[in-house]
Amino acid sequence: MKILIALDSFKGSLTALEAANSLEMGLEKANSEFEIDKLPMADGGEGTVQSLVDATGGRIVKEVVTGPLGREVEAFFGILGDENTAVIEMAAASGLPLVAEEDRDPTKTTTYGTGELIKAALDAGCRKLIIGIGGSATNDCGVGMGQALGGKFLDENGKEVGFGGGELNNIQEINLSGMDTRIKETEIQVACDVDNPLYGERGAAYVYAPQKGADAETVGELDKGLRHIAQIINQDLKIVVDSISGAGAAGGLGAGLVAFLEGELKPGIDIVIETTEIEKRVKEVDIVITGEGMIDSQTVFGKMPIGVAKVAKKYSLPVIGIAGSLGSQADKVYQHGIDALFSIINGPMSLNEAMEKASVLLEDLGENIGRILMISY
Repeated sequence: MKILIALDSFKGSLTALEAANSLEMGLEKANSEFEIDKLPMADGGEGTVQSLVDATGGRIVKEVVTGPLGREVEAFFGILGDENTAVIEMAAASGLPLVAEEDRDPTKTTTYGTGELIKAALDAGCRKLIIGIGGSATNDCGVGMGQALGGKFLDENGKEVGFGGGELNNIQEINLSGMDTRIKETEIQVACDVDNPLYGERGAAYVYAPQKGADAETVGELDKGLRHIAQIINQDLKIVVDSISGAGAAGGLGAGLVAFLEGELKPGIDIVIETTEIEKRVKEVDIVITGEGMIDSQTVFGKMPIGVAKVAKKYSLPVIGIAGSLGSQADKVYQHGIDALFSIINGPMSLNEAMEKASVLLEDLGENIGRILMISY
């Protein structure tokens, strides 16, 4: 029997590859003759860089960049095995966890460091970029990113504006003539799994800025700034970002990547499926095992296990889903290509204990699944 293990990371516990290794050990306990193929997966969020690096035989590159509040932070990006594709998680440079709770202020936080990671990837020779835009601390519409790459965002006096969402209302001109010319030679795919518009009641400020430190009054000002920069983008760049689905992701970075870098917003799992070429691997196996840390009612909305299951069902393959825990209405996944579900939890335990023992629990679950497969094989 040929088995494909296509897992996401178990966040805070195991990378996708580590999880797959543990499950493989358990399966081999049940039957050492199983033919097992492992393909680390992700959905564009946290862990995507590591998963795609592991899946393609790539490498991690560390860079010191400008953090959300203008101080230096150590960030990273991945270069995939083709040596032409870079994978960047904007949260590595501009993410909310990089800002202490008492210092969170989206009027000041910047995406400048994300721009520096993009520049570093270009310097490394990459001409295809995959950029995940979840988990931001920012609300600057990607202006900081644009500044890092040579764009000019000028006030009424022709001076460069400062960092942060609080500066958007001051921008009167956008000049991209000094933008890094390599951008034009580069394909940019943006992993975006939300459909929020740039501004308004479902926009970046109203939906996401409160968790980044904004009070009600500040939210209103930030939303006003996003409306304003949308007008300037239309005026100077002849691009309408107002109605783009996902423009409000990461404090408007979705809009900024489209407007300033000509990026394409796509569901994260679609990008990962294309990049890993999972379909080629699925064709060669008899069964697929997929999963991640949590499977619940939200899994059916573009999460990685469903993406994998859809590929498997093109070839009428059975799909087993595994998770650290099974949440409310996890059984909804049965309508989307997953045939059976298992949790790694084998008895009463705390979340911390489950995370600490994840490797052993996955190995035990792998053995049990292997024994079930032997009965039906």
